Amino acid sequence: MLKKTLLVIDDEPAIQLILEHYFSGEYDVVLTANGQEAMDWLEQGNLVDAIVADYEMPLMNGLDFIRELRATPMHENTPLLMLSGTDETSKKILCLKQGADDYIVKPFNPEELEIRIKKVLQRVSA
Repeated sequence: MLKKTLLVIDDEPAIQLILEHYFSGEYDVVLTANGQEAMDWLEQGNLVDAIVADYEMPLMNGLDFIRELRATPMHENTPLLMLSGTDETSKKILCLKQGADDYIVKPFNPEELEIRIKKVLQRVSA
């Protein structure tokens, strides 16, 4: 069975390492450091099953990334889960309104993130 591909977008190497380590058994994990790098990679024709993106990033923040991703027909329905160091309700609402499927506050439990990814993947494939 082919592994699903998970794109992780985070400028913190520690978060990248944690997520790569935790998810690499079940997913092909692709790491990018910011939204611009991720969009460049996706625009090369790469397809992913789900995306986990940080909200606070250099070059292109999470909100701009959501907008650009959702404006691309090939990726408009790709499951997207946002990570953020802030629990501000206004940021959560903004991300969800712009098209994020979920919003998780750091520090987070990787197992909870895994369950949320699986739930959104089930909805997409149903």
